[in-house]
Amino acid sequence: MDEPTAAIDPKEEYRLYQMFEQIVAEKTSILVSHRLGSVRLASRIVVLDQGEIVEIGSHEELLAKKGKYFTMWNSQAKWYD
Repeated sequence: MDEPTAAIDPKEEYRLYQMFEQIVAEKTSILVSHRLGSVRLASRIVVLDQGEIVEIGSHEELLAKKGKYFTMWNSQAKWYD
């Protein structure tokens, strides 16, 4: 899915991701998003920078690396907590 929540309100976004999580359980799925709050549910996050893979890991692993994902997360974090 590519930016599936771009045109919906936060309550509907939350509901959509709850349903998505159930639908893709035990399956491989790919979610493309610039909204990092939505990628937290992923078991593996691939961070791209100018078309190149620069980091791979879980949300927690990528935050601990303090690299590109960490920088992007901190620029958006006020919207997620």
